[in-house]
Amino acid sequence: MTLLKLRNRNPQVKLKNEPYLVINIVFAGVILLIMAYSGIFSPEKGNYPVVCIHEKITGEPCVSCGLSHSFSLIIRGRIDEAYQWNRYGMRVFLFFTGQFLLRIIFSLLYTRYPGTRKQLILFDIVGSSVLFLVTFLPFLIYIFRFS
Repeated sequence: MTLLKLRNRNPQVKLKNEPYLVINIVFAGVILLIMAYSGIFSPEKGNYPVVCIHEKITGEPCVSCGLSHSFSLIIRGRIDEAYQWNRYGMRVFLFFTGQFLLRIIFSLLYTRYPGTRKQLILFDIVGSSVLFLVTFLPFLIYIFRFS
C-alpha cells in the first residue's frame, strides 16, 4: 500500500465517534494528574494525601510503599534517592511517561492514517500490555504471593 493510500485523511474526525481517541485523552489526562501529584507534593515535607492502606493495617510496607515519594524525587532529578524509597519507582515512572507519549503519538497516527486504524489499535493493545506486564510484574507477583 502506498503512503498516499495510507494517508487518506478524514479531516472531520469527531471525538464522540472515536472511542479510541477518547480513551487516549482520558489516559493521558490521568497520567498528567499523576505527574502533577508527584510535582506538587514535596518529598521533604512527606505531605502525601494518599497513604498505603496495607501498611496502615498491617504495619508492614508493601511493594508499592514509597512510590509517591520516589516519583516526586524522580521529577526533581534526585534519582539515587528515588531508588531508596522504592526500587521499582523508576520502572513505573518510565512506564507512565512512555504511555503518555504513546497516547499522543498513537492518537496522531490514528487521525492521520485512517486506513491503518485496526492495525494501530492492535499494536497499541499488544505493546502496551507487554510493557504493563514487564513493568508491574514485581507487583503482580507480590499480590499473588499473598493471596
